[in-house]
Amino acid sequence: MKWFKPFKIAAAITIFGASLTAPLNVQAAEEIGFPEKEELTFGFIKLTDMAPIAIAYENGYFEDEGLYVTIEAQANWKVLLDGVIDGRLDGAHMLAGQPIAATMGFGTKAHIITPFSMDLNGNGITVSNEIWKQMKPNIPKRADGKPVHPIKADYLKPVVDAFKADGKPFNMGMVFPVSTHNYELRYWLAAGGIHPGYYAPHKGDTSGQISADALLSVTPPPQMPATLEAGTIYGYCVGEPWNQQAVFKGIGVPVITDYEIWKDNPEKVFGITAEFAEKYPNTTIRLTRALIRAAKWLDENDNANRPAAVKILSQSNYVGADYDVIANSMTGTFEYEKGDKRAVPDFNVFFRYNATYPYYSDAIWYMTQMRRWGQISEDKSDQWYFDLAKKVYRPDIYTKAAQSLIAEGLAKANEFPDFAKEDGFKKPQTEFIDDIAYDGKKPNEYINKFKIGLKKGDRL
Repeated sequence: MKWFKPFKIAAAITIFGASLTAPLNVQAAEEIGFPEKEELTFGFIKLTDMAPIAIAYENGYFEDEGLYVTIEAQANWKVLLDGVIDGRLDGAHMLAGQPIAATMGFGTKAHIITPFSMDLNGNGITVSNEIWKQMKPNIPKRADGKPVHPIKADYLKPVVDAFKADGKPFNMGMVFPVSTHNYELRYWLAAGGIHPGYYAPHKGDTSGQISADALLSVTPPPQMPATLEAGTIYGYCVGEPWNQQAVFKGIGVPVITDYEIWKDNPEKVFGITAEFAEKYPNTTIRLTRALIRAAKWLDENDNANRPAAVKILSQSNYVGADYDVIANSMTGTFEYEKGDKRAVPDFNVFFRYNATYPYYSDAIWYMTQMRRWGQISEDKSDQWYFDLAKKVYRPDIYTKAAQSLIAEGLAKANEFPDFAKEDGFKKPQTEFIDDIAYDGKKPNEYINKFKIGLKKGDRL
């Protein structure tokens, strides 16, 4: 059996009866409990927002918790989810919608939970050079001739309308039906009057293309640039570094980041089965502690550690893209049209703004979009949304992990929500591209605000 190095020292002290005080992390470990399972395998997709897992490994935070972790890249999001469900993987970097959809029974049925939200923001929408050329005349310009941002889908609509008039499909890519990318792309398109299509799972239609002006389909993240270059799709929504890769290859133009669609939106989560958390509660708290420390390291001192993180992520066993491509967004900038690099310090947020706390309201936003686009076929009560959110998002586990880090002096209380008062719901959020406010405590009221999308009483 493997133990923490300090535990070996503490054991020796006990054996020889010395009256020395055990190290602080041993005392804390005794309060949390030793990990029930020490050897773990975690999965990820090659995206920069898997960074907390890589940093927890490379900086030794997992080993500090007595966890001996193997990290494995997965071919796509379905393979990754299946791996967690069947036990091949103990946990994984997941799309925020995956634990919700699985627990709800949309697609694969399994009770998946998350004790840790991995990041805020981090995605972009890119179009091909030809589509950009057609969009550009519609976009207002600054005094220096560069486009005014944010670039709304209003400026893409005449292009899509022309495709429809010619009887040609306007194809776009996203990474998975329950991905943030799918919902962000749909949100952006709909805000500009472009219908992204409905799902009708009760009718066996999971294409998501019913009544669509733009046809969205799944493409794995690393394949996005090549698929765009081949002309199979005209644009896509994906995480980094695959938007910046299009710029570097000269094949496309990122037109908007998700930060501009919904400021400080939740992105990925760390997912495990409910069974794992119940069987290995100490291990669950310990892996959450390691991930919190990694996220904190990624953001501390105004992103001072980002260059070191980029060097790690550029390794082939992690993201495997060129250092410069990853650094283009991870170090606080984002390049849109070639040469139009702008400061976006919060493009990737891993810890600040309570990014790692699993808010119920974040889960509920995803569910409102599932309902809006038909993945949830029928009306649900507000209480249904609350109950499912609390079944999947587990701030109770997060709180135990964070409080133990605070007790050890590895984090400060003011770096986290006020746990004594926190109810898991953010204040109403207003910074969306369509100016529609979101209150997680009123999901049905929110759903009914949109011009495009299913509303109360609607069923396809």
